[in-house]
Amino acid sequence: MSQVERYLQRLAAERGCSPRTIAGYRADLAILARLAEGGPAAASSAAGSEETRPTSAEPRWTSVGEHALRRWIAAESRAGRAPKSIARRLSAWRGFYDWLSAEGLAAANPARGVRAPRASKRLPKALSPDQAASLMQAAPADDFESLRDAAMLELFYSSGLRLSELTSLDARYFDGRETQGGSAADAGVRTAGGAAGAPASPSASWYSASESEVTVTGKGGRRRTVPVGALAREALGRWIAARADWLAAHPGADPQPLFLSAKGRRLANRTVQARLRRLAIERGIPAKVHPHVLRHSFASHLLQSSGDLRAVQELLGHASIATTQIYTSLDFQRLAAVYDAAPPRARKR
Repeated sequence: MSQVERYLQRLAAERGCSPRTIAGYRADLAILARLAEGGPAAASSAAGSEETRPTSAEPRWTSVGEHALRRWIAAESRAGRAPKSIARRLSAWRGFYDWLSAEGLAAANPARGVRAPRASKRLPKALSPDQAASLMQAAPADDFESLRDAAMLELFYSSGLRLSELTSLDARYFDGRETQGGSAADAGVRTAGGAAGAPASPSASWYSASESEVTVTGKGGRRRTVPVGALAREALGRWIAARADWLAAHPGADPQPLFLSAKGRRLANRTVQARLRRLAIERGIPAKVHPHVLRHSFASHLLQSSGDLRAVQELLGHASIATTQIYTSLDFQRLAAVYDAAPPRARKR
């Protein structure tokens, strides 16, 4: 039995790898065998073939050095191989050479200090202004879920909140010393009779209707305050009024969260994701819409209109300006798409 097959048997037994995974390892090691036999050029030509077995009974694995691996990476990169594919093969080779070393069949692991090319950073997806307007344009309805969803959408797009920040919002500030049946002066909050006397948890994030802002605790425990736009305030006002009536009719519900489920509990992240997906489909938006798309849309549209990168950084709660700078590339992409759609030289004279 060849060393490759012995190694693959060990993977299947110890790691419980599936036949498909084992087949992937075998193909990667076949390329390594070509590299051991014929150098980077032979390995690169083998990468595109369906041949998954070495060309000789037992390649000279120790003939492969770090320099040969780096030459192979360069050849693969020039050929347009994806960085993730190169990284996967290098990982498979590292594991194989570790096994060879443990078996006393190799003195060193040439792949240990070799890294794959860094994958290009994917730009965040964002809706066009027209798509965002279509998504916000709710059908006229005054039921519990419709009013709640409209308020969530407007707040997402108005404030650029993360999903976890939105679902963690309380209807007002709770200091942790009061009970849930206590004062409800802010935002028209009406507490549920059945929950009266239950201790309220200290608010980490909350909405203030009087100040027209939300205060959220984001990544790294960083707290920030974000203004709420006029359309979002209107949608939240309608939701809060309906929410107060709903709480009065459901004494066992939790009055602390701003956004409630139909069971009277804090709305779960997965529920928000599912509702947003469904609303996007209903309104004919072809893009796959999830909560972070609305955050990206908020950032890119605000940057287009203001050009103030630092202000966008503060509103998004980014620790580094470098993270916010991604949206400048996103803005340029949209500009390039518009240009490509109607280049000046393509116009008929």
